[in-house]
Order: sequence, then C-alpha cells, then structure tokens
Amino acid sequence: MFAAPTLLCSLEKHLNPWTAMSTATAVKIPSSEQGELTQGELRAWRGLLRAHGCLAKRLDAELERAHRLPMTSYEVLHHLQEASRGRMRMCDLAEQAQLSRSGLTRLVDRLERDGLLERCSCEHDARGSYACLTEAGLERLEAARVTHLAVVREQFFSHFSEGELSDLADMWQRIAPGNGNGC
Repeated sequence: MFAAPTLLCSLEKHLNPWTAMSTATAVKIPSSEQGELTQGELRAWRGLLRAHGCLAKRLDAELERAHRLPMTSYEVLHHLQEASRGRMRMCDLAEQAQLSRSGLTRLVDRLERDGLLERCSCEHDARGSYACLTEAGLERLEAARVTHLAVVREQFFSHFSEGELSDLADMWQRIAPGNGNGC
C-alpha cells in the first residue's frame, strides 16, 4: 500500500518541474502537461486514493481481526501459494508483493517466527534464498481467503456490474500491465 497523503500532497503542491517516479526510472512530464489539475483529473485521482485507502484499511482490519494476518502477510502467502512448489526467490517475492527488499525481509522474519513460511536455500546459488510456504502457512491462507473474498465482494465488487468491472480491469491494465513483473 502506498502513502496516499504523501502522493496527494505532492500532487497538490504542483511541483515545478513535476517528476513522477516509476520503479525503473524517473519520468519527466513535458512542460505542456504541468500545472493545475482539471476538476475531472483531481476527482479521479483523489477518488482512486480514497477508494484504495478505504478498501485496504477495511480488508486489513478484517484479516487481522479474524485471522491475525495483516493484508501484506496475506499477499505474501498468496504469492507463495501460487508459485511453483510454494516457493519464490526473495527478490522476486518482494517485487510481486510490491515491497522493498528490506521490508520483505522484516515481514518474512515475522512470518517465519509464526511458522507460516521458512527460508529455504537455493541449490544453484548459495547466495540466494527462497521463501517457502509451510503447511501452517497454507492452512492460515486458506482460512483467510474466505474472509478476503467476502470483504472484496462486499466492499468492491458489489458496487459494479460485470461490464463496469471489465472496464475497470481494462483501465488498470493501461496503468499497470498485469505481466507478472510488478509495477
């Protein structure tokens, strides 16, 4: 989850020259596109941030309450469950979960302490390590999945028709293509 107030504040200050950052490189916005946001742009941007923040907060609270599993932990376990043999290289998992490597390391430490995953050595690279889903982690994930789906359906899907969901998916694809390579 990103820091919505920070992004919103930086947008509202209209920095000159305004530079947007991607995970790969800085993108310079042409001077013709700098300046004030239109009402439509501002409503769309603030709406996205508000919707994401509200949904993430509700989902995180419910997963924590029902399963003692914060949303970021759920996401990491979910990525491991989808991976081949229930394991991923730490650097790949960090990218998929959209966490910094140090943030993932701290999260993996906690999940390992809780017995939900373990670090496994990489046979072909002694420097690398895998995060490996444990049976306890899979059980917790499967229990939490029911809650996750219920909250997402109630708080998000129920507000849209199938056609609108398809349109949203197409719009998100323009911003963050779902090619499995993170942002």
